[in-house]
Amino acid sequence: MGDATNGSQTINQNEQNQTIKDANKTEPGPTLTPNQIDAELEDILTKQKAKIKVVGAGGGGNNTINRILEVGVAGAEVIAVNTDAQDLLYSNAPVKILIGRETTAGLGAGGDPSTGEEAARESEHEIKDKLGGSDMVFLTCGFGGGTGTGSLPVVAEIAKKNGALTVAIVTMPFSMEGQRRYENAVIGLEKLENVVDTLIVIPNDKLLELAPDLPLHTAFKVADEILTNAV
Repeated sequence: MGDATNGSQTINQNEQNQTIKDANKTEPGPTLTPNQIDAELEDILTKQKAKIKVVGAGGGGNNTINRILEVGVAGAEVIAVNTDAQDLLYSNAPVKILIGRETTAGLGAGGDPSTGEEAARESEHEIKDKLGGSDMVFLTCGFGGGTGTGSLPVVAEIAKKNGALTVAIVTMPFSMEGQRRYENAVIGLEKLENVVDTLIVIPNDKLLELAPDLPLHTAFKVADEILTNAV
């Protein structure tokens, strides 16, 4: 009787073990062709790719944006920000934001950074919407004027709050542009460096040290080129 019981227990245990083995078996997946494998890998990489946006603010920033688009930029969305409706009209950027419609009526900031800042604050929701979903935001402008100098720190702040890594690349004005533009640039720089993760500053006067006989209009073009390459 005991032997029969032990035999029955052994059979039951074997059946349980077999059931567990059967449950742990995984059916092999379908065999993928090389093309299907490549498509799957591309899909994975696309989902992992960082979403990058490049923002140019003000006249100088918009010039840089146009130049970037001429050269070609892959994998990034390009956005032009301005208070001047006419300048923005002629921008080649696929995304345009006219900031401060009530503040400036599309007529520009008049070289006043406080007006540029107020315009950006007025359009904060639109800026936030356009920067939504960004993993990294590059910001660029020529410091010294009203729109770029005043608005760029605000745009950077919005991008930062959205969770994006922020990198700003700006130029400081030529000395020959006057003391007011230089002072504007210094104030804007102080605000910007407190917001962005990385700040790259390009002093335009260095160009004249390297090429003192460079005509002013050519110097501006070279400055735009340097800014473009930096971005």
